[in-house]
Amino acid sequence: MHSDHQQSFSKFKLICVPLLEKSQLSAATIPAVLHLLSSLETTLLDAHQSDLTLSPSLVSYLFFPLSTILRRNDSSAIPDQVLEKIFAILATLCESWWWSCDIQIWDQIFRLCSSIIGDIEGKGKGKVRDDETKEAAARCLWAILRERRAEEIPRGSPQESLHIRVSQLQAHSQSQQFIPILGQTVNTLLLTAKSPHLPLQRISLKILRTLIGVYASEQFVPSILPGVVSTMTRIALGMSSRKGWVNGDIVALSLETMESVIIKSLGDDICIREGVVRSVVDLEDFINLADAHAVDSKSPDLPPYLTARTSSWLRASASQLHIALNSLTPLVNHPTLLALGALSSFSKAILSSTHLTLPQSRPLLLSWLLSLSNSSSPEVSQIAHQALSELLAATSDARLTLLQTLLEISKENLSSLPRSIISQDDTKVEHIAGQIEAICRLATPSGMSSTGLSLTSISSGIDVLLGSTGGIEKWGFTLLSVLEFASPQVTISQGSVAQLLLEDNTDNPVTINFPETMLKNVLSRSAHVALARMLRALGKTSGENCIYAVEWFVSTGRYSRSTNAVAALWCAARLLEGIGGFNLDEGGMAILSGPRSRKLERFARGLSRDLAELWDEEPDFNSQSDVPHTNRYTDDSLLNTEFTKGFKTIRATLQVAEPRATAPAFSDDQPILHKTFCLQLLSISAGILQARYASILIHVLYPVLHSIVSPTPHLSLTGLATLHFISAAMSYASPANLLLSNFDYALDSVSRRLSRRWLDVDATKVMVVLVRLVGADVVQKAGDVVEECFDRLDEYHGYDVIVQGLVEVLGEVVKVVETEEPPTKNEREDDIQSSMITRSLEPLFEWLTHRNDPPPEEDTADYGPAPQSAWGATKTEQKSDENREDGLTAQPKFDAEPAPTPAQALTKQMVSRSIYFLTHSSPVIRARILTLLSSATPVLPESALLPPIHQAWPFILNRLNDTEPFVVSATAGLVESLVTHVGSFMGRRIWDDVWPRFDSILKKLDASDAQNALARRGYGAVGTDSAYTHSHRLYRSILRTMTAAVAGVHMQDTFGWQVILAFRRFLHKQAHEELQACARELYVTLARGNEDAVWLALLATCGRLTGEVAFLREYKWDIQDNVRLILNE
Repeated sequence: MHSDHQQSFSKFKLICVPLLEKSQLSAATIPAVLHLLSSLETTLLDAHQSDLTLSPSLVSYLFFPLSTILRRNDSSAIPDQVLEKIFAILATLCESWWWSCDIQIWDQIFRLCSSIIGDIEGKGKGKVRDDETKEAAARCLWAILRERRAEEIPRGSPQESLHIRVSQLQAHSQSQQFIPILGQTVNTLLLTAKSPHLPLQRISLKILRTLIGVYASEQFVPSILPGVVSTMTRIALGMSSRKGWVNGDIVALSLETMESVIIKSLGDDICIREGVVRSVVDLEDFINLADAHAVDSKSPDLPPYLTARTSSWLRASASQLHIALNSLTPLVNHPTLLALGALSSFSKAILSSTHLTLPQSRPLLLSWLLSLSNSSSPEVSQIAHQALSELLAATSDARLTLLQTLLEISKENLSSLPRSIISQDDTKVEHIAGQIEAICRLATPSGMSSTGLSLTSISSGIDVLLGSTGGIEKWGFTLLSVLEFASPQVTISQGSVAQLLLEDNTDNPVTINFPETMLKNVLSRSAHVALARMLRALGKTSGENCIYAVEWFVSTGRYSRSTNAVAALWCAARLLEGIGGFNLDEGGMAILSGPRSRKLERFARGLSRDLAELWDEEPDFNSQSDVPHTNRYTDDSLLNTEFTKGFKTIRATLQVAEPRATAPAFSDDQPILHKTFCLQLLSISAGILQARYASILIHVLYPVLHSIVSPTPHLSLTGLATLHFISAAMSYASPANLLLSNFDYALDSVSRRLSRRWLDVDATKVMVVLVRLVGADVVQKAGDVVEECFDRLDEYHGYDVIVQGLVEVLGEVVKVVETEEPPTKNEREDDIQSSMITRSLEPLFEWLTHRNDPPPEEDTADYGPAPQSAWGATKTEQKSDENREDGLTAQPKFDAEPAPTPAQALTKQMVSRSIYFLTHSSPVIRARILTLLSSATPVLPESALLPPIHQAWPFILNRLNDTEPFVVSATAGLVESLVTHVGSFMGRRIWDDVWPRFDSILKKLDASDAQNALARRGYGAVGTDSAYTHSHRLYRSILRTMTAAVAGVHMQDTFGWQVILAFRRFLHKQAHEELQACARELYVTLARGNEDAVWLALLATCGRLTGEVAFLREYKWDIQDNVRLILNE
């Protein structure tokens, strides 16, 4: 070790001796001095990195040439670079010299650094140094001022040496001679703390914090309190910089400095010691309060730069300090986490140390912590929440005063919330809602479980606010009067309404979220969400005690459809979500299953029944039951706050009387929103009851399904989301499973609304969507549906709207059956054909082999009545008999019909009972019945289908002469289906009955198209331009029907020739592409039966044949391309 010191001393000597020789600075020596100073700095850093401890004598040896340079040269003559190097070396030396240097040397270094930083060198104003030189001086000052840790105590020194050294320096810095120097240094550092040079700004703030917290006396700090607070406020807000903002670390340092000066000036401990305030802990303290007025009887005599603490000084300082603190409110929204964390620590420290001296600042500081606890950053929110936990702990002296302040904040925020909403101040609304939510989180047991706190006083206050004695009739109407909802212009969801109405794909279920609503006075979505979170937090904190408030809101909004009623239901839904402990946006799967109180379950059941009855009542849109009967001129809390934009209209005449107020105009979407929020309340009730909600489904299913079929997308999507939520809450895999399990409930609710006492025209739509949602499993229950439909058809057959809806239900059932039941085949014809097929040629080959053999000789002798062979049958005969019996048993029994499946029996029932509606007065119903019969044809076997078709055949033929084209098109579709699936039955009917009518229809359509505005224009044009006209659809149906007839029914040559000639027009290239394709398919099918006739007619039409068939030539039709395609088939 000694050798290391000797070696280091040698290195330092080689530098210090030449440096001492060149201590008198000049233009020629300055470069050499800079080089020597750089070498000295590098050597010192190397020694520090090698953990070499500099002895006090070695430090003095190194300090001597530096002090010589400073003494021998005028301060203004020392360049900034030289001075910067000197301060850098001094900072390194003071790291170890701080423990042993003389107090006077510490004092001189302090003065030197302070003068350089403040540009005060010698007498008067000195040379202005650059920021780098000031930074070096500040770092040197920081080296002699920073607080040391116990781990830095030199080896061999006692543990109390740190305390002794700090006490010595504090005693010197608090002496009467040094306090002016300290004050001047503080003033200098306040100036450099606003420097745009960030390193200088940071080190200046660190030094200020240490000077105030460690070295300044308690009597001196009040003197610098205004200046420090003012400067730190401007720095934290970025007012001293041109950028207008400041980095997070600068904000943190400025807040720490402000915290130190406030606590040391206005802290409870120092003010209690000096008698400025009194702390009341026990009964004896109350007795001593009577002598509190004598505290300011006589102020102590102090030097001018010290300030005595008195009650008047405290009031004035606290008032000014509150103004400064209030200006720091924008820091709550600072973008850096470091600044937000520092603000939390600052608020906590001030609240815990000045809860007696700064009572007016308690709400402000608490509001900062509450806002920061709602931060989106987990780190910031955790720091703020931990600060609140420590402040409100049972061991905290400020607990009682802070709890009282929290209740006052809640009351003031709730009273100011309506005014902020009506003035459309979304930032203020979001702030207030966040404050209340944070307070509720403190009162929630789960929110404070980590600290073990139980803030029953807050929860009790919220219970009173939401309970029967909380005056909800007063503040509730004030809040409802400013909440006005509106439906969004565009409803956005992952699944569309059409998807709901009709996919039963349970393999890939899609979660349907509840659509959002808009608040007219709250423009931003974040403020809207904050209001909802606030109400949920209130409900969660109050628990069952909040049921009274929910009942009041529901009763206010149930019997009216005004804006107040809609807002009341929304508030009730959010409060009930908080009581239930879940959120509708999270879905039913996120509900935690747990025990619910009987009171809550009983309330949820009653609420569901009451709200379900609203769908059976006629709403009174002019109801004013939600308006309180209160004189607005005597109740200031109900005064309206008017918010207007633009110019105020001035009345042109001098009217003595004020214009009479008109009745409020209700928006058309308010009834829709009313039902929307009722559905949300039904969903929340289901989430509370879960599996126990089954007994309520008989009341709830119809309102939910009725909302799904609403023409309003917002209400329809809400109904779908409600159905999905209830299914998930009751642990059903899909809504289809829920409806299938409770199908009787749903069908009964629809049936009750199709009676004469209670008729709802939308009930049939509900039944349609019920069948669609259940899907294929509806076959098990569809018998009841069909029976119900036909009973109502018999009863309301004269009402077109109801009959049309019921027929649509039957059609939906047939669609479901058609997807599940495979098309039937004519098994009898297949068996007959298969029996005619020769399965083996062996008998033929055997006959060919022995066909020329002579016949066997016969014994012609007469032996009398004697047996010619042995008794009994031979083995060959027995085997042949057995084969014959097996053949008989294996032969299909044509007369035995298989038992119909449930789907077939259901379809047969619908077909047989719907035949009578072919003659209904409504053409729409006639078309739907024909479509129903077309869909049922592939499903039913011939034995079940043909008798009712045979019975209704005259009525079907009459529909081909119907006045409505879509009815004729539906009839052609039925004939096409019959020809395709039961061709033998349609053999004569198609040519004797149908084709003549088709021929006349084609002629009528040809004549009507000539007068149709949508008809194709051009020489020989056929049909219309659009594929959606009735004539186009009828053309297409006739073409497809005749194609099926030609393929499946025997055709006479006469009829075939007529068909060939009748449909040539559709091969014209000016016809619609779809009709051309159907016509080509027809002629290809005709060519399979009579190719010569097709060739002759088409070529003659093109003009390629002359002679006797020249009369078939049609110049107006260009069919060359289509004929080429047909003949190439």
